[in-house]
Amino acid sequence: MSKLERQKLSLPTGHDKLLLHSCCAPCSGEVMETLIESGIDFSIFFYNPNIHPVKEYLIRKEENIRFAEKHHIPFIDCDYDTDNWFARAKGMENEPEKGIRCTMCFDMRFERTALYAAEHGFSLISSSLGISRWKNMQQINECGHRSASHYAGIHYWDYNWRKHGGAVRMLDISKREELCWTSANVKNFINKSTVAVCIHCGIATVGA
Repeated sequence: MSKLERQKLSLPTGHDKLLLHSCCAPCSGEVMETLIESGIDFSIFFYNPNIHPVKEYLIRKEENIRFAEKHHIPFIDCDYDTDNWFARAKGMENEPEKGIRCTMCFDMRFERTALYAAEHGFSLISSSLGISRWKNMQQINECGHRSASHYAGIHYWDYNWRKHGGAVRMLDISKREELCWTSANVKNFINKSTVAVCIHCGIATVGA
C-alpha cells in the first residue's frame, strides 16, 4: 500500500460509532470520506462559536451541511453562543496562535462535544481540527482527552488524520467539491481590543 493511499480504519476496541466534531467542510471532507469508506457509523457535530463574523459562520455551516447531506451523514447543529466565546477569550487578546486562547477554544468546543456524546449514546468523540497543518496536534489531542475525561465512559480518538496523504487529500477534496472557506482574515473586537480572527478553522489570532 502506498504511503499516500487512504487506509481502511476501525474504531478503537469497545466503540461502535463516532461523534465527529467538525470545524468546517474543507477540513472534515477527507475525514468524512475516510470514515465512509471504512464503513464507520458516525455523525457530524458542528459547534464553532469562535468563527466570526456570523456571515462566515453561516457559510461554513451550510457548506458542511451540504457535504454531509450528499453522503447521508447525520448533522447535528449546535448553538452559536458567540457571546460565551468572547467572554472566555477576554484578556487573551494578545495571546499568540497555538497559545492559551487556542487551548481555551479547543476546550470549549470539545467540552460541548463530549457533553452531547454523553447525553446521546456516543462513547467516542474525535475532531477534524487535527488534519490542519496550521494546528498543534498535541494541543488538540490534550484538549480532546481532557474534555472526554469529564464524562464517564466517553473517550477521545486521537487518530492522526494527516497520515497517508490525508492532508493532501483534504485540499484535493475541497477543490473537487468546491467547498468554501472564504476569507483569510477578518477584523473583530474583544472589549474594544482589535484582533484578527483567523478563518482557517476559525481560531483567533492577533493581527494589526
